[in-house]
Amino acid sequence: MARLSDIIEEFIKQLLNNSQDDILEIQRNELANKFSCAPSQINYVLMTRFTVDRGYYIESRRGGGGSIRITRVSLDNNAYFKDLISDRIGQSISQSSAESYIDAFLEQNLITPREAALMKAAVNDKAINIQSPDKDSIRASLLKSMLIVLLY
Repeated sequence: MARLSDIIEEFIKQLLNNSQDDILEIQRNELANKFSCAPSQINYVLMTRFTVDRGYYIESRRGGGGSIRITRVSLDNNAYFKDLISDRIGQSISQSSAESYIDAFLEQNLITPREAALMKAAVNDKAINIQSPDKDSIRASLLKSMLIVLLY
């Protein structure tokens, strides 16, 4: 059985897929009522599943039930990749952050499931068989190299 967080995530993604401009505005309390959970559960899903790393931008407005605007960022332009390579990834990156980027690329159909699996295998802690912090810097270099291949 799927966890409530997974169900809420899928529901929000379906709403986004049905939107015409990849923008969704929802009420936090209404969503919490729909799933019979606390608004903090909705916040948890938004903060962990709809991050910039995964290609989403969240705006939260207080009052009136807590309006939330979710925008799916188009990842299919070179500026986004260049920003990732030069600024966001930095000199080191954790396995979970690297996998979040890869999941976002897959979700946006920028890579195939097979490519995603290969990329995840390359950034996995078991594949980079050395001690931290060098492991995270090697992972960053690997991910940047793969992004450069995707870009060009």
